[in-house]
Amino acid sequence: MRNIPVAEVDGLDRAVLAVGTDYPHDHLLPFHEHRRTQFLYAVTGVMQVETIDGTWTVPADRAVLIPPLTAHQVTMTGVTTRSLYIEPSAVPWFPSRCRVVDVSALLRELILDAVDMEPRYPDHGRDAVVIELLLHEIRNLTPLPLDVPLPADPGLRRLCDAFLREPDIHDPPARWATALSVSERTLGRMFRGGTGLSFTQWRQRACVLHSLRHLAAGVPVSRVATTLGYENPAAFTTAFGNLLGRPPTAYGPAAVRSPARSPRPPSTRVE
Repeated sequence: MRNIPVAEVDGLDRAVLAVGTDYPHDHLLPFHEHRRTQFLYAVTGVMQVETIDGTWTVPADRAVLIPPLTAHQVTMTGVTTRSLYIEPSAVPWFPSRCRVVDVSALLRELILDAVDMEPRYPDHGRDAVVIELLLHEIRNLTPLPLDVPLPADPGLRRLCDAFLREPDIHDPPARWATALSVSERTLGRMFRGGTGLSFTQWRQRACVLHSLRHLAAGVPVSRVATTLGYENPAAFTTAFGNLLGRPPTAYGPAAVRSPARSPRPPSTRVE
């Protein structure tokens, strides 16, 4: 199925619905939720998923797992998606919080194949086996550190939201402490309690993840590093690699695989 709102097919009696969607550049899906769990895969572009407790940056060839009834909004930058909407009863192991995962070549091909299935695929046969294998592969995916947790404290949350809009790797904790009328030590406790990260860890993660959409758009590493306040591209590349295990060039447009794929031909099976 392609470019169909999931609400139109949500009632189909199948455990998994596969939907492909093409979005305009810089498109915003405002806050909404789904009855089913969602496996949201970015074939191209970069997505940023936001919930009340964090943001998740999803580059091309990665996916985000969204639990059922989780209010979320998605900012799309040059994005084509393939989504699997899954009955919660079929995935009792699904995480209770959003999670970004890598997508293997096998899983990618299974997802692309599922989009071209008949919505009411037979309960038995090839398509049912593909769906079963899809769920098996998803269950065994390793989470990626592509999230920026956000605190519940209103004052600290406002400062975090402002930083995410204009990140600066040298933004001093003293400025945050002054804005909140607390000591730097108290600020550190607030960050650790509200996000699970120290201030320095949170600041660096926010900067690195902010860079992903610019790298995907082809902005040179040197310019991205300067914009974020790093002394030089080498310092940025080191911080980037420490978090993601790959250099910034691995997330540039040249590193993205082509999403082109011909629809599966109609079945010639004899009934």
